[in-house]
Amino acid sequence: METPTQTAEHIESMTEFLVSHYSDQLRDIALSSDPKLHYPLFLEFAELVDDNPHLARLVYSNPEQYLRLFDDSALLAHKIALEHMKKFESKIGIEKRFIHVRVNTSGSPLERTSDTFPSIGRVRVKHRGILLMLKGTVIRSGAVKMYEGERMFRCRKCKHMFPLFPELESINSIVKPPFCPSQRSKSCEGTNFDPVDDTVTRHDYQEIKIQENTQVLGVGVIPRSILVVLKDDLVDNVKAGADDVVVSGILTSKWSHDLKDVRCDLEPMVIANHVRRTNELKSEIDISDELIEKFKNFWSHFKDTPLKGRNAILRGICPQVVGLFTVKLAVALTLIGGVQHVDASGTKVRGESHLLLIGDPGTGKSQFLKFAAKLSNRAVITTGLGSTSAGLTVTAVKDGGEWMLEAGALVLADGGLCCIDEFDSMREHDRATIHEAMEQQSISVAKAGLVTTLSTKTIVFGATNPKGQYDPDQSLSVNTALSGPLLSRFDIVLVLLDTKNPEWDKVVSSHILAEVQIEEGRYVDDLTMIWPLPMLQRYIQFVKGNFRPVLSKEAEEIISSYYRLQRRSSTHNAARTTVRMLESLIRLAQAHARLMFRNEVTRLDAITAILCIESSMTISAIVDSMGNALHSNFSEEPDQEYAKQETLILEKLRGDDIY
Repeated sequence: METPTQTAEHIESMTEFLVSHYSDQLRDIALSSDPKLHYPLFLEFAELVDDNPHLARLVYSNPEQYLRLFDDSALLAHKIALEHMKKFESKIGIEKRFIHVRVNTSGSPLERTSDTFPSIGRVRVKHRGILLMLKGTVIRSGAVKMYEGERMFRCRKCKHMFPLFPELESINSIVKPPFCPSQRSKSCEGTNFDPVDDTVTRHDYQEIKIQENTQVLGVGVIPRSILVVLKDDLVDNVKAGADDVVVSGILTSKWSHDLKDVRCDLEPMVIANHVRRTNELKSEIDISDELIEKFKNFWSHFKDTPLKGRNAILRGICPQVVGLFTVKLAVALTLIGGVQHVDASGTKVRGESHLLLIGDPGTGKSQFLKFAAKLSNRAVITTGLGSTSAGLTVTAVKDGGEWMLEAGALVLADGGLCCIDEFDSMREHDRATIHEAMEQQSISVAKAGLVTTLSTKTIVFGATNPKGQYDPDQSLSVNTALSGPLLSRFDIVLVLLDTKNPEWDKVVSSHILAEVQIEEGRYVDDLTMIWPLPMLQRYIQFVKGNFRPVLSKEAEEIISSYYRLQRRSSTHNAARTTVRMLESLIRLAQAHARLMFRNEVTRLDAITAILCIESSMTISAIVDSMGNALHSNFSEEPDQEYAKQETLILEKLRGDDIY
């Protein structure tokens, strides 16, 4: 127990630290107009460690007491700032009553140890009573409530006034001390205390639930979640499903709700002091200037044969699967995506592409799904059979008599990739729920009186088996039992048929047997041969963030000509040749320009987009024999082969007087 003198010394050193390091924030708070608001003062823990290690150690080891002292120090520092402004700047600020110090532990020693930064599933009793950091995805966000915080009490015997704080463990009730806490030379020992009128402080209060990121967990590990309490200026700053956060706070517990036939237990809970959104840093992949220079050198090396360079990148996608050039190109273009834009009417046109693989068992569909999830900054993998419509979108859950929305797979994958295996196993009703999520990139919810719209800006990557034996003469809708409106939302639909081909079987068997013998780590740092996974992740992240390709006039004409040709074709597939196909062509052309490290969509990108769409068609409109996507292999001279395909496509478009 500290003496009043020690407490005063600590408050003085805290005040000096705040005035010397955070005068700009104190000045902004003083100039704010509303005196009733609760204001945050953001403190860097790394700075406190450098400036006053002893004080930093006390904040870490006893945050409940010293964070309150820091709040008191912030009010004193605020008054000093007011005096300074009045004296030297001739400005009169407004005195504030509530300022909370928010300790940002980013970059501090606390981030480097599992004792202070454990995973949610490893939170134990030993973490109680210290400044703790937890990382997770917000999966549930409760309503903002109000509760009564600290209140002043007066001893009837000695008239000593002291504050009492509500205890969350005892359902926010205030527990009076057994005797008077006045620290006088002669103890009072009074036992009767009266509340002082108009001294209660009221707080905004919100409960959220955060869950471990499934990507960092091993197979078979169930992701754990924990309750987090937000107060005052922290409330309503994060959204369920959309935000990844790092929470700094104090671990405590609360009584679980008294339910019939359920034992009443204490459940762990974190009282947040600081919440840092990490959405912009989801991947936590560092792209150095040296690496960017490496990318530029790579493309300058392939200046004369750009498609050979592109194929070197594509070979790094799912290298355990031999060949399948068309599928690997489709996966790369889907992950990179096009540029989102807003049209004249204010309607958003999505930039994310969607991909569907239809194929016989053993054609590598699930392999591509899992590898794509590794390449994406944020990914959720699920299966159609194991997902309900609520599990894909959102579900309404009742917690303590209050209904809340809990995010499903599509919402949790917002800003990333949602992989759905066994797409055909989903019930028809469940499939219908993702229509809006794929095109409008939002989910409208009306459940249990909760009416809202949630963001699902995600790439959907589906895989399914054909319904029975695939019949090339029938449409995709008949072969897959998927509706036309759902198929039209996929930019690329590839069919992988396991037909008899002795030459292909020999190539595959040789590749698999060679894989067994060759050690891992065989991929040296030679980007001209094959790209390793970490390099691919960085490259995709870089081109998505730094290139916004614009269509050239020639590319526009080629895409428009091809769309008109498809529409007038007597054999066109009504489910695929809609206006959505035109938007798909634009997105794929933009994605290919990004893949080729360019900011302009050229003829090459437009033709490649057409070839991808041609692979999606049951009956080709231009190329007579596209072949089975399963047997598409990498060409030795891709630039020469492309020149032949370009000539063929342009002749067909010109022959029909369209281009």
